[in-house]
Amino acid sequence: MTSTQIRARERAAWQTIDSGQLLLIATAGLFVIVAVTQVAAVGLVQPDIAVIFGVLIALGELFRMVMPGNREMAPIATAGAIGYALLVGIGPEGAPPDAPLGVVPAAHSPLQVVAVTAVGMLIGSLPHIAVGRAPRPDAMARRLFTVSIVALCFRPLLDLALPWYLLLAAMSLIVVASCFTDVVIAALIRAEAVRTRFGIALRDEIGAKMALCAATSATAMLIAVSTTAMGQGALLIFTVPILVTQFAFRRYAGVRATYLQTVRALSRVTEVGGYVETGHSRRVAAFAVAMGRELGMAEAELLELEYAALMHDIGQLSLGDPIPGGATVLASPAEQRRIAELGAEVIKETGVLDRVADIVRLSSHPYRTGRPADETGPDGDDADRPVAPPLAGRIIKVANAYDDLVGESPDRDRGAAVLERLRLDSAAEYDPTVVEALSRVVDRRTRP
Repeated sequence: MTSTQIRARERAAWQTIDSGQLLLIATAGLFVIVAVTQVAAVGLVQPDIAVIFGVLIALGELFRMVMPGNREMAPIATAGAIGYALLVGIGPEGAPPDAPLGVVPAAHSPLQVVAVTAVGMLIGSLPHIAVGRAPRPDAMARRLFTVSIVALCFRPLLDLALPWYLLLAAMSLIVVASCFTDVVIAALIRAEAVRTRFGIALRDEIGAKMALCAATSATAMLIAVSTTAMGQGALLIFTVPILVTQFAFRRYAGVRATYLQTVRALSRVTEVGGYVETGHSRRVAAFAVAMGRELGMAEAELLELEYAALMHDIGQLSLGDPIPGGATVLASPAEQRRIAELGAEVIKETGVLDRVADIVRLSSHPYRTGRPADETGPDGDDADRPVAPPLAGRIIKVANAYDDLVGESPDRDRGAAVLERLRLDSAAEYDPTVVEALSRVVDRRTRP
């Protein structure tokens, strides 16, 4: 690889970090610099405990995982770091009479929590970096920022000698606030990264992360309370639940990734057989997902939309004579519906993608001349009228027509002419709202 190519790749990687991510990374970096400087100046307080929690954080970072939606998470590391931030004391032996909960007080400062967390995360990331799987800077910064907030909010409360029940209440409130902060920051970054509205991104983040966030927070509180009451051995006991939870989430993420890989492989059958142009299904899926985001679809709906878009042409395998170029937009309406019906039957054979099959089946139907799926005349006289497609089907219809007529051509004038043609057919065939969403997507992609 030439030096010019290397510099181009570095610039491309840098440009994937948006302004929100840069602000988050800079803030987390500032916290780390201040924390490490302070710890270096005053020394490590209770170093044995700091090392134990640092090792737990490093191991958690080593076993981090990537969840659906390309969300990088390290629940064990996060639980260990928040547990260290919430730690009130260590074991019941040797405590002064007035110590909270009758234990040796944990005397480390909020900045020491930040420093230990940062060092543990760095050490745990080194093996990943060594094999070329560098962690995402924004994900690490967000985890560190959340832990910093918990430490800065909770540790000063220990100087007030509050009763145990008030400390537990404070723990709960601060942990809930930290979860909410993490979700909001993730939603802000995701909204800018995938070009969707903040409300939609927030809804998706809540659905994707709140269960794991609740498990992580509960484990962190258990670690803090049990270590205070039982000593250091409690760390091992109360880390097991989050380990089991992480294993379950990793299995779920693996199943979803396998599904998508299988669907992508299946979608290429039409390309290998020469029924459609190479890359057609992937381009239609990319357009469809981008349009779905423009129109406010939730993440679960986007996944079904991507599956359906990838497999929308699989019914062409039943054709004796392939359509020239695989452009179903040039086929008769009856032929389009037959191809969609056959494709839907193939997809239904999987036994798990019935909703995707329905989207594919209805994606060939016109926008305005159809009837709702559950509506018929008093004598069933509307039963022969086409069923109006759902939003996902209308999106695929527009995306497929555009790619059938434009293909891989980079000609902006050709793309503009096709969009105008789709607009002229919006009276009945194509949803005008979807066509305008495609126009915005195309404009972003072709903008210099």
